Amino acid sequence: MKKLSLFCVFATLLFACENTKRYTQQSAEIETVKSIIGNYVNGEWEAYQSHYAEGAQIFFNATEDKPATIQQIIAQQKMEVEPFSSYSFDRENEAIEMVLDDKGETWVNYWGVWKGTLAATGKTYETPIHLTSQFVDGKIVKSYGYWDNAPLQLDMMAMQLAAEKAAQQAAEESPK
Repeated sequence: MKKLSLFCVFATLLFACENTKRYTQQSAEIETVKSIIGNYVNGEWEAYQSHYAEGAQIFFNATEDKPATIQQIIAQQKMEVEPFSSYSFDRENEAIEMVLDDKGETWVNYWGVWKGTLAATGKTYETPIHLTSQFVDGKIVKSYGYWDNAPLQLDMMAMQLAAEKAAQQAAEESPK
């Protein structure tokens, strides 16, 4: 009987330890990522920046040997959205999860689709995005982002080449 009681105590402790949530779709950190997406779309750059810890390392389409600061990322993102008449995220079909990993680190993963309409052509682009961000004390300390912007870059290069060709032809045709 004593062994049975001891077994029950150990089983209870084991199940109690296993009950710690390691994965969830509802947390303050998830709400922060949702806010960041909204801040980006609305151009609320100060609010966007406020979610990052001082010294946060950001790797958007970059390797770990080239971290960016949040100030650099904001400057880059402002420049990148400038040619668009509109841009947004498909908020209805996004997926967000928070994970407590084996090291005890808190990470939030985001999958979504960015949509933008290029002002010069009216062409709309849809780009799948994956973001994963590590949180410490409610702030992002490290963030990775991955997406393929090659179709947009190729179109932008083609437009630039066409403009340069037109300018060259105009220069050649003008009287001297």
